[in-house]
Amino acid sequence: MNTMELHEAMKARRSIRKFKKDPVPDTSIRELIEAARLAPSGSNLQPTRFVIIKSEAARAQLTEACPLPFVSQAPVVIACCVDMDSFGGMGTRAQELKEAGAFADTPLDKMDPDAYAKRKPMDPAVAEGYLRLNAAIAVDHLTLRAVDLGLGTCWIMMFDQEKVKNILGLSENYRVVALIPVGYPDQNPKPRPRIDLSQIVLKEV
Repeated sequence: MNTMELHEAMKARRSIRKFKKDPVPDTSIRELIEAARLAPSGSNLQPTRFVIIKSEAARAQLTEACPLPFVSQAPVVIACCVDMDSFGGMGTRAQELKEAGAFADTPLDKMDPDAYAKRKPMDPAVAEGYLRLNAAIAVDHLTLRAVDLGLGTCWIMMFDQEKVKNILGLSENYRVVALIPVGYPDQNPKPRPRIDLSQIVLKEV
């Protein structure tokens, strides 16, 4: 995808809340997850995990955890999660980055990956926020790839965390970051209002 095509996908993306009943091909779902897999992450931790919710029975259960009917009405729902145990692999991930030449010509090239991994651990709330930030990058990749495939998505955070985890049978180390309904759009929303560029650039120094 060249720069112009990516820009067009960015301009075309909308939050879709009405979907056609047409099934989403497994190949397309795989491409969405592949797009998310390619996303960058801090220290290359790659903490994002996904649960693909396709069966009608499983989607129906989500109504117990999410008050928005269109979520379970989508042909596919992707639960985006983070694995809180990802920090345990930090030494390995740092070593992989070093071997791949990611730190060449920087002070990080002299870093001891094991020592890097054994730094003072983050406060738990800060650590979860850090992982969620990384997941957000992956979800952005996924949603833009969906536009490219003619699919619609919507980032949903209005759900009961524990109920969703129980429905999906997720262990304690996982946190659900978002539910992403996926399907072919049955609506064509207008562009959403955005504040002016001059309002988001604070200053140039």
